[in-house]
Amino acid sequence: MPWGKVDGRMPLVPSIIQGSENDPESDSGPHLMKAIPRVNPRLPVVTESDPSAGPRTLRIMSRPSAWIQIWVRTIVIGWVSLSQLKAEESVFYSEASRICGFDPVRVVDVASILAIGKIYEGLYQVAYQDRPYRVEPCLAAALPQVSADGLILTIPLRPGIRFQDDPCFKELGGRGREMTAEDFVYAFKRLADPANRSPGFGFFRGRLKGLDEFRARMEADPAGGYGSSISGITAPDRQTLRLELTRPWPQALWVLSMHFTYVVPPEAVAYYGDNIIYHPVGTGPFRLAAWRPNYRMEFVRNPEWQREGRFEPHPDDVRQAQPLLDRVVQYVIGDPSTQWMLFLKGRLDVSGIARDQWDAVVTPEGELQPEFAERGWRLYRAPASDISYIGMNYDDPVLGTNRYLRQALSAAFDRDLWGKFFGARILPAAGPLPPDIEGYRPGRTGPPDLDRARELLALAGYPGGRDPATGRRLQLSLDLGSTDPEVREAVELLVDFMARVGISIQPSYYNWPVFLARIERGDSQMFWLSWLADYPDPENFLQLFYGPNASPGVNRSNFRDPAYDRDYEAMMVLPPGLERQPVIARMMDRLQEESPWLFLHHRVNATVVQPWVTNWRPHDFPYGLFKYYGVDPAVRRRRAP
Repeated sequence: MPWGKVDGRMPLVPSIIQGSENDPESDSGPHLMKAIPRVNPRLPVVTESDPSAGPRTLRIMSRPSAWIQIWVRTIVIGWVSLSQLKAEESVFYSEASRICGFDPVRVVDVASILAIGKIYEGLYQVAYQDRPYRVEPCLAAALPQVSADGLILTIPLRPGIRFQDDPCFKELGGRGREMTAEDFVYAFKRLADPANRSPGFGFFRGRLKGLDEFRARMEADPAGGYGSSISGITAPDRQTLRLELTRPWPQALWVLSMHFTYVVPPEAVAYYGDNIIYHPVGTGPFRLAAWRPNYRMEFVRNPEWQREGRFEPHPDDVRQAQPLLDRVVQYVIGDPSTQWMLFLKGRLDVSGIARDQWDAVVTPEGELQPEFAERGWRLYRAPASDISYIGMNYDDPVLGTNRYLRQALSAAFDRDLWGKFFGARILPAAGPLPPDIEGYRPGRTGPPDLDRARELLALAGYPGGRDPATGRRLQLSLDLGSTDPEVREAVELLVDFMARVGISIQPSYYNWPVFLARIERGDSQMFWLSWLADYPDPENFLQLFYGPNASPGVNRSNFRDPAYDRDYEAMMVLPPGLERQPVIARMMDRLQEESPWLFLHHRVNATVVQPWVTNWRPHDFPYGLFKYYGVDPAVRRRRAP
């Protein structure tokens, strides 16, 4: 869903994923750039005096004193934060990435979705503890009642759920009102509104009766469209939502657990307008207390949950009011070494393990080194449901029409050296599907086939890697959305791989929003992204190549192939099982042949957790699950360095 997820699913090591998104596709959010003022990319990570962050800090410089500055900053930030804690206040400190805002229909990067999930809620969520993953009710009172033909879903809603207090509720004097089924009808209308350019609409296109027609009406009459109804999305009463499908949809519940249809009150959109991205008003466990873009976010317990006496299903079957935390404080930390030292000092509660620290922290057997185990740290390792890739823009006149050139890039990729660089933190990729997803094919290791790469370059019209028209080496541009040091090192490797066959790769580094906007506009020739699963079904990955999902949808490469599209449309209506497996295999073969991506790797998540953190479990879909996390203040005081 982007990146620096530190809450459950996380990479936590920005270096392994250059950037991840999750639009239905990591990220869009680029469309969001039309609604969000540009964030100044030159802002330092920690920029100003703040009671929980310490005094203004210096930019890290490339001289020996830089490490002293980092260490001083670590002590100052951590000491001030912990010294101001109330005796029994439960506060969770973690790292986060820059976010694009707080509007559920507009964002798709993981960092933004994780932030939104603390404030907004949807009909369903992915259960926290159960494996294999399953969907469970959130604001719905139960799973849908399904008609005999499978086309009508009747969803009961939980009574008595209220939005947080906010000035937008003028008629109630700022008191949050009760959520109703009409609020979900409105959420679907916002999703379909072309003005919002939601990357999530692709999930629902052609799926719900009347939704596409509503979108067409909005295009024709933007001012009056919201007053019209959608035949397949109705509210028979205040506590019932009725959805009518156009055809069977095996993934419907998974999609309804995503953030695009999180409930947003119309009053908030009317009151804040485009600034709704800065003023979230939800039903969730937390409220936004402070947000300083590129620096810090703070969330506080939503008092409405205490007034309601909400008890959510707890993974340990403990009847305990939630959320368990009083506050969540998250910092944008651009440097992995700084993040790691903050964790060492007990100023962050969870952390990934950067490449430079791996051998010092983890034994060859994959366990914590004894000195860290004695501190009470816990280590979690598991393959992630993701894919990291170099996307190639099919609208680009050089790459898009030249299959041999794309194949040559794949043949020149040195999987052996790539694997040695990242070590035990990745698995090689042979396609978009990660481990534990139906249709997965294990990736191979081994040296590149340089002879084959040169043959393909000649077939592509670039013998020896040179452009016959100019006599110069072929130059290709690669866009990056991160300046993380490990990303830069990995890119240097990639540049070297391609130089062996005469291709010159020119990397360009952008801040995350600008990077995504370039991809959306089609300005990027090649780009490094990662896709993290929205739900554990191959359709969620294979949609990334479906022609109608071209950018600003999730098909970032703008790949178009009629044979692939036909197979994808056939697969969409098939439930998991033997019938759809050969369809998936044909699609995978087609992607290998056409090479719209250079498949890099799948991450292996490695997360260390402090001893005072309770109820924390790794999760591939952790959105909205912060309500389960806990911190024991007494243990923190006793064991923090």
